[in-house]
Amino acid sequence: MKMTVNFLRPLASTACVRGLRILLPAAALLVGCGGDDDGEQPPADTFEADAQPVVAQYAKLVHTSYSDALTGVGEIRASLATFVETPSQANLDAARSVWLEARNPYGLTEAFRFYSGPIDNDEGPEGQINAWPLDEVYVDYVEGDADAGIVNDPTGHPDLTTEYLASLNEAGGEKNISTGYHAIEFLLWGQDLSEDGPGARPYTDYVDGTEGTAMNQGRRGDYLLAAGELLEVDLKGVTDAWSEGADTYRASFEGRTGREAVRDILLGIGSLSGAELAGERMQVAYDTKDEEDEHSCFSDNTHNDILMNATGIQNVYLGRIGTTDGPGIDDLVESRDPELNRKMKEQLDASIAAIKAIPVPFDQAIVGDDSAPGRVAVKAAIDALRAQTTTIIEIAALLEVELNLEE
Repeated sequence: MKMTVNFLRPLASTACVRGLRILLPAAALLVGCGGDDDGEQPPADTFEADAQPVVAQYAKLVHTSYSDALTGVGEIRASLATFVETPSQANLDAARSVWLEARNPYGLTEAFRFYSGPIDNDEGPEGQINAWPLDEVYVDYVEGDADAGIVNDPTGHPDLTTEYLASLNEAGGEKNISTGYHAIEFLLWGQDLSEDGPGARPYTDYVDGTEGTAMNQGRRGDYLLAAGELLEVDLKGVTDAWSEGADTYRASFEGRTGREAVRDILLGIGSLSGAELAGERMQVAYDTKDEEDEHSCFSDNTHNDILMNATGIQNVYLGRIGTTDGPGIDDLVESRDPELNRKMKEQLDASIAAIKAIPVPFDQAIVGDDSAPGRVAVKAAIDALRAQTTTIIEIAALLEVELNLEE
């Protein structure tokens, strides 16, 4: 079997999906029809029947995963309400713990992006949910600038409602992030000014009166509550779109041809594996050695973000919901090229193992010279993710699926 992939020059990056675009033309990704037939592949007309349970399982996985993330955000909101009502170190610690726990299920869902589904089509809320990096000075005070941010400008930003915060998100620049997980993260942890730990915002930033620190403590609490509410609203919309029902996005997704649906499934995991995770989320930070380029920089949770993203890719490939595998892309590949399926599974395991080997916190793993253990581990994980991305391209060719990826 011969496969040729022609790479074009990178195109400009976009605000929603950072990274340089490399198109893999349809013709370059189709399995060649010439030569001898080894007789091992099922007849081509079985693909639609083979793909149907895979697509149905994927839709179930997506809905289950977003539902889990939505449950986590509900828990975030409850913890924020308790903290804002009664600011204390214990309640701040509790809110931080809930945020960290709730990040994991959302990280798994990022494998469902990149094909203009409900999360990131033109009307999708992804930019309000998980946009980064966040310019701290846009939201609240920073070291050396006590008056900075939306919080500290009651004249310019009098009403901190969900609608108003949404209108400010990415206004005037893609780092002007006012909403989502990372706005909440910053409001809970503050700037990360420590080499060996996360941000250390005092709970007294939310205490009115003489015992309070910073300024505009009440507005800070209002902002935190509104950001939590908006996050829940946005995630509920995506979850509902993947619910069962005649008029949902899920119904239209399952009603497409098998190849169309499988193309989007592969586009999601291939884009996350390569351009986004190996590239934007790891290679950029590796190159700059700057903690501002790590994903969850305020809480030092980047290592878990990366691990959950990689696990989400594996879940999709295996059709895995929780700990139970179902019909997945692996079944389509196994019946056509068992050796390629074995390679993909081994690479998925290898990527996760390499990510787990990165020293924590991530912002310290990226510093030093290239022979430093942390940088060696980060580079090994990047290389493992890029290798599995190449194999995803091979799988697309095997399945005669057109795939456009980004480098």
